[in-house]
Amino acid sequence: VQLQAYGGGLVQAGGYLRLSCASSGGTFSGYAIGWFRQAPGKEREFVAVIRWSGGFEYYADSVKGRFTASRDFARSLGYLQMNSLKVEDTAVYYCAVGRPISSSRTAPTSYYYWGQGTLVTVSS
Repeated sequence: VQLQAYGGGLVQAGGYLRLSCASSGGTFSGYAIGWFRQAPGKEREFVAVIRWSGGFEYYADSVKGRFTASRDFARSLGYLQMNSLKVEDTAVYYCAVGRPISSSRTAPTSYYYWGQGTLVTVSS
């Protein structure tokens, strides 16, 4: 499975962006799509996860209420809708797939496949 995240860009604080995650060489079926981000000089951190089959979503406290993960079965795409963006949301965003258990859903090591990141820059 090869993943690619795209849709990043430059946006002003308070604005919005939607990131997409595409898979080639495989499908999302049976997996969960995780979203992570890494700001300069910081560790990669968990943002959100959604089960492809539905029925489960989980968000980091820092984005809860502002970000929404979703998926499009017809297009086989995962999305991360990011609203009310803040300067501190600036980072490279990655999508990943895996089958994390509840206790490890925020751990990058729970995800098997990773896409190249897409840069999100939020200006003040």
